[in-house]
Amino acid sequence: MLTRLRLAAAALAVVLTGTLAMGPASAEPLRIDITRGHMKPLPIAIPDLFGNSPQESQVGRDVARVVAADLERSGLFKPIDQRAFIQTTAALQAGPRFADWRQINAEALVQGLMQVQPDGGVRVEFHLWDVFNEQQIGLGMAFSLPAKAVAADRNYWRRFGHKIADTIYKRITGEDGYFDTRLVYISESGPKNDRKKRLAIMDQDGENHRFLTSGDDLVLTPRFSPTENEITYMSYYKGTPRVYLLQIDTARRELLGDFPGMTFAPRFSPDGNKVVMSLAQDGNTEIYEMNLMTRQKRRLTNHPAIDTSPSFSPDSARIVFNSDRGGAQQLYVMDSDGGNVSRISFGDGRYATPVWSPRGDLIAFTKMKGGEFFIGVMRPDGSDERLLAQGYLVEGPTWAPNGRVLSFWKETQSDDRGRGGTSKLYTVDLTGFNERQVVTPLDGSDPAWSPLIP
Repeated sequence: MLTRLRLAAAALAVVLTGTLAMGPASAEPLRIDITRGHMKPLPIAIPDLFGNSPQESQVGRDVARVVAADLERSGLFKPIDQRAFIQTTAALQAGPRFADWRQINAEALVQGLMQVQPDGGVRVEFHLWDVFNEQQIGLGMAFSLPAKAVAADRNYWRRFGHKIADTIYKRITGEDGYFDTRLVYISESGPKNDRKKRLAIMDQDGENHRFLTSGDDLVLTPRFSPTENEITYMSYYKGTPRVYLLQIDTARRELLGDFPGMTFAPRFSPDGNKVVMSLAQDGNTEIYEMNLMTRQKRRLTNHPAIDTSPSFSPDSARIVFNSDRGGAQQLYVMDSDGGNVSRISFGDGRYATPVWSPRGDLIAFTKMKGGEFFIGVMRPDGSDERLLAQGYLVEGPTWAPNGRVLSFWKETQSDDRGRGGTSKLYTVDLTGFNERQVVTPLDGSDPAWSPLIP
């Protein structure tokens, strides 16, 4: 019996512009703890979505490929090779022959239908089945996209695949998915002593890649807004660091200000109305908050040490930052008004670039110890420190919106002329066992993960 799929029976109808509707559950949903341990991936069969025309069939194949790739990359699922399938996609529309799927050791099965509407819109229906219990998991799920959206995006089927994968992930793990998201990052080319850096954006799986800046000016440290469609980043114009707000879809750029001495772009508050940053003024680096409506700054720290890299907690009540006020670079937490400062890191080595998890339960960081760099997490009180990735240089953790996966960048060593080194983007889950490279056209650094796309 498939005890790993104790899932709620619920009716689902999802429209890309709408919300997820779920009926009353008849059983406790599965809660897989994905924060620790190395678990065996769940075997899942993902046939092509059935279509009645060549166009529908092709899109159905494309969607199934995206779903399988997303779930496999999570490390929690093992899509079964389609060449092992016994029941055909067409025959599956009359209902699963469960004995055929048990024979190839599938524990879960996806059954889907792709339909092009008379007006040019597209609708996808799919069902998730518990193979060993011969039960449907939920009463059916659907996504639709209007003709206008289909015409505007030739890769619209990718969003279908990501949405389906998110739904399956949530139903089986109990956690929100993270596949229908984007990564913005710094694309790099050229020798290390003369790098060309451009702002770039792509889907979380590396697809739909495009550049957002020309590379004429050095750009650094992009940060996503909670609205998903806006980012801040630093650009060095004639050697002066400037911070810009960029609307991704419209490419509208707005100058936030000139900030001499700034080394990292600001981070947004959870409501998107403020940013928090470190500024060097009068020879001292302190943390400031800026209201994006009024452009007024407020100083939050007042200490002769270097205070930098602030990040809000998801409820905006606290801020984590790093400081050398204790003699070495360590992590500190304070109230959002600057009060009640307390140190939370006490391990060997130095700590930097802290980022609060969207769930609020963990803080990610970069750690430097013994000539190596690490990506790690700890609880907001500093307990339960765990190191997830390491290398010659690993840096810049950023959270997926479900708070269970991190992206970061890893650099290899170059020679004394700046040749031979590479910078690549990676993801790792909280077990530390599922590290994956995100393939980009050129080298990459400074990733920032978007919220789920509306």
